[in-house]
Amino acid sequence: MTSNNLTELNTYLVGGAVRDTLLGHKVYDHDFVVVGATIEKMLALGFQQVGKDFPVFLHPKTKDEYALARTERKQGQGYTGFICDASSAVTLEEDLLRRDLTINAMAMPFTNTVDTSTIIDPYNGQKDLENRILRHVSSAFVEDPLRVLRVARFAARYHNYGFTVADETMQLMAKISNSGELATLPSERVWLEMQRSLAENHPEVFFQVLRDCGALAKIWPELNSLWGVPNPTKWHPEICSGIHTLMVLKQAVKLSSKTSVRFAALCHDLGKSLTLEENWPRHQGHEKSGLSLVEKICAQLKVPKDHKTLALKVCEFHLHCHKAFELKASTVVKLFNSLDVWRKPEEFSDFLTACTADFRGRLHFDEKPYPQVNFLKSLFNAAVSITAKEFIEKGLKGADIKEAIYNKRIAIVQEIKEANLHAANEQL
Repeated sequence: MTSNNLTELNTYLVGGAVRDTLLGHKVYDHDFVVVGATIEKMLALGFQQVGKDFPVFLHPKTKDEYALARTERKQGQGYTGFICDASSAVTLEEDLLRRDLTINAMAMPFTNTVDTSTIIDPYNGQKDLENRILRHVSSAFVEDPLRVLRVARFAARYHNYGFTVADETMQLMAKISNSGELATLPSERVWLEMQRSLAENHPEVFFQVLRDCGALAKIWPELNSLWGVPNPTKWHPEICSGIHTLMVLKQAVKLSSKTSVRFAALCHDLGKSLTLEENWPRHQGHEKSGLSLVEKICAQLKVPKDHKTLALKVCEFHLHCHKAFELKASTVVKLFNSLDVWRKPEEFSDFLTACTADFRGRLHFDEKPYPQVNFLKSLFNAAVSITAKEFIEKGLKGADIKEAIYNKRIAIVQEIKEANLHAANEQL
């Protein structure tokens, strides 16, 4: 095999690499389409076949993905229900036609270099790129339900650049959402798109787009149900629980890059969707009632354990954090035990971050101080210093040690609370 053999292939750089090159973004993944070749020829040139449903190969040296140009025809349901034709007769234009968005349906001829002067753009992707429009390539868009989530993710990714979803594309997304096809998507695939979106700078756009096209009601009805559920105006000038939740998510993005913190922000008020309408706008006990809904979505989407654990803790105890200055010393220590702060101090920090996002995720609250965090950290730092060593040296054993630690932690928390109260009174 020689490099000359490889350059004989009619190869094109396609999809996201072309899009991001034109946007001036760094390109991380290079995807190539080979036109006019066969499986046998690719194997003879040393490529390794990895695709099961259609011919995808790894380059013998770079390990980049090379796919034979292909067309797809829908059969059955779901995003895998397609018959693939990857014969040597398939043209580049036919391959690009099956792609989701026009901005992802462009190609460049490729040898050993990238040449942006010869863009192949049969579906006006450059024009939509200039106009900041996310638009479907063809009516075949509706055949793949996964595209609803992908478009919403692209809307989140490129929100800073002014991209919006074309009205006609939103109509097709609504059509898919109403068809029942979203239910055919594997839960792991839904979570992958959701977690990728949570990692973006504007994940709230992902959920808003899904809500606007009716998809959120299908894949996460409990979150969707928060819209229209009111809160007390004193604490929530924005009123609507759904709007509040996305505001909390936006604050979480400012405070943390962790998708676990951002997911917890989404889950913290799920229990409000269960409040009886006659009890609105109060939501007594929503922290506890929301736990089953967090469990449900985590089981449904196979959410990672660390995301689930943090979401449950934020859901159940976020009001404890807000009321930190009012809690009895014994309640503070019980809270620390429930949060398992002794073994998981980093998760405790994430908990405090999510609670801060909840407090600031309200109309006119985004710049308000939240001293509860530093207060709870000071109580934790004092309490965690109490260990079994001093009680073992005193001859205590077993349960007596545990009780002694518990009581001394309460005592030291109480001392700090009284010192803070005294300092506050001195300033009056």
